[in-house]
Amino acid sequence: MGKISKKRKALFEKYDFEKNYTLTEASSLVKEITSANFDASIDLAVKLNVDPRKADQMVRGSVSLPHGTGKDVKVLVLCTPDKEAAAKEAGADHVGLDDYIEKIKGGWTDIDVIVATPNVMGKIGALGRVLGPRGLMPNPKTGTVTMDVAKAVSASKAGKIDFKVDKFGIIHASVGKVSFDADKINDNLKEVLQTIVKLKPSSAKGTYMESVTVSSTMSPGIKVESTSI
Repeated sequence: MGKISKKRKALFEKYDFEKNYTLTEASSLVKEITSANFDASIDLAVKLNVDPRKADQMVRGSVSLPHGTGKDVKVLVLCTPDKEAAAKEAGADHVGLDDYIEKIKGGWTDIDVIVATPNVMGKIGALGRVLGPRGLMPNPKTGTVTMDVAKAVSASKAGKIDFKVDKFGIIHASVGKVSFDADKINDNLKEVLQTIVKLKPSSAKGTYMESVTVSSTMSPGIKVESTSI
């Protein structure tokens, strides 16, 4: 058996792998047990008791984090020329249409969010195989298909995130950075979790949230008591 490092031993002293922590405790603990030498992301994983294969149990939505994500969000706006100025003024990193569609077809996806106007979605539909698996496809339900591109860009830059349950019934979301203080991490986590609760499908029976786990990029997962949400 390999030798346990000093860092690992110190971690075991702070953290009980079997315990379910309150959301407040998890928000503090995730900072303490992160040993990365960079500003790691704080990640949330929620296992839902839903069947994503059924349209009425597909849980997806968006939420604006009170304290942002802690990262510089790169936004691409695909629109007609009359909307380009508004998108640029709002802080979009890339604005255009045909040139960017060709770039994406060639494999370029160096962006975090794509905002599009409804009148160009016919062209963007062909990009579904590239954008869909990466969670980049614009969608009216998440506010990324809109005529008010300035509002959508500002929201994304300010900390709006989109989430969607995967085929295993799990929602993954990045909710901040380890450099955030514990109260800010807690606020962001609470905002996402409460939004997921509000989106509970009426057809979902039994316990809705089967498990909630908080972790950082380089830490083990911290189990969270569902009653503390």
